[in-house]
This record gives sequence, C-alpha cells and structure tokens, in this order.
Amino acid sequence: MSQVPAATRTLKVLRFLAEQPGPVPLERIARACDLPRSTAYHLLGAMVAEGFVVHLADEWRYGLGVAAFEVGSGYVRQGALARIARRPLAALVDEVGQSAHLAVAHGRDVLYVVEERAPGRPPLVTDVGVRLPAHLTASGRAILAALPAAQVRALFPDREAFVDRHGTGPRTLTALREVLSATRRRGWAEEDGEVTPGLASVAAPVLDHNDHPVAGLAVTYPTEPGSSAVGDPAALAAAVRRAAALLTRRLR
Repeated sequence: MSQVPAATRTLKVLRFLAEQPGPVPLERIARACDLPRSTAYHLLGAMVAEGFVVHLADEWRYGLGVAAFEVGSGYVRQGALARIARRPLAALVDEVGQSAHLAVAHGRDVLYVVEERAPGRPPLVTDVGVRLPAHLTASGRAILAALPAAQVRALFPDREAFVDRHGTGPRTLTALREVLSATRRRGWAEEDGEVTPGLASVAAPVLDHNDHPVAGLAVTYPTEPGSSAVGDPAALAAAVRRAAALLTRRLR
C-alpha cells in the first residue's frame, strides 16, 4: 500500500503531460500536479530512465517518451479504433480501388493494425502486425506532421535514428522537418518508393479529442510502368482525408 501514492503521482504526471501540446518545464509540472519540486524532479528522473518521459536538457523541459507512445499504441490496438476503422476502410477501398491500411505510432516506427486489400491487388509489406520506420511511410509522416516539433526532435535526436530501406527518404532531422512542413502545407502525406519500389502511398492522420494524432490512414497504389493508373494522387488523397475525418469523428 505504501507504493500507491507514488503510483498515483506517476499517473497524474503522465496524464498532465499527455494533455499538453508540447514539453513543459519542471516547475509547471510540479505546480499542476501539486508536487514538491524535489519530488517532481526525482519522479521525472525515474520516468526518464524507464522511457516514459524525455528530458530536453537544452530547453529545461519534459515531454512524453517512447514508452508512453507504446502504451498509447497498445490501447489503440486493443481498443475501439481498430474495430471502427474496418468499415470505413472497406468503403474507401471500394471507392478508390486500391488497398488501404491503418497504422499507429510505435516509438520511431508505425505499427499496422488494420489492412483492407483491394480485389486483385498483391499483398503489401504493410500487413497487420508489421512495423516500419515512421519517417519513410506516408502513415508515419501523417502522424509526425501533426505532432509538436519538440516531440519529433525527441523521437529523432540524431542520424542514428534514421533507418534506411532503399537509399531514399530523409536521413537528418532537418530533412525530415522539410518533409513534414510540406505535408502540413499540402494537407496530406505521401511517399513514393521509399517503403517498396514501384509502390506509392498517400495518408492522413486520425486525431483524438485533443487533436493528437492516434493513427495514420493510408492508401497504397502501384507506380510501375504498365500498372493501372490511379489518376491524380491529390484526388486519391482527398478520399483518404475524408475517411480519416470520418474516423476522427467516430473516435471522438
């Protein structure tokens, strides 16, 4: 029973950080969670060691860490999102004639939780249960573009965080920021051959009630010569955005 107060304080801090648009100073955490400054400092230190919190030393701020994303992703996988997504994804596949899938954040990766394959289309690498680097996938870019800049920096602190699959895609934080900036201006994410040569994807984020991205919804289509044309990728993206908006409303 002596551990219950510590557990309660830990969960209170996590809930507070999850409600913030970005990392916050120690003093604000201590004040909001009604904790002595020294207690908050030691508690956050333990949470940093376990990966639930990240300390941005140059800014003197704390934000959610990768382990917190993994817990949140676990809820999404087990909760309502995967169930309510199946019918809208099936309708999207019928509309565009291409395979669609839903992915959630899993640290620096995305984890695919739902796939709806279009009739006659070959299997994709984005099968349920597969993890891929978020910075290379359209789904991951849709999620990352909706995160605060400090959160993206915490996920990709150096060059070693950037996995290479086919020699394409961003390899530095600066390059990733340019991709995400273009994604926000465009209103949807895209990748072309960075996951699988000959295939491209467009994606849009699914947001919770705090406008936090809980998933990325994407459609993948062939780009090799001789493959069936998909028309304008922007029109395809518009259909994806409508489906993502529908999931956002249902999730809320």
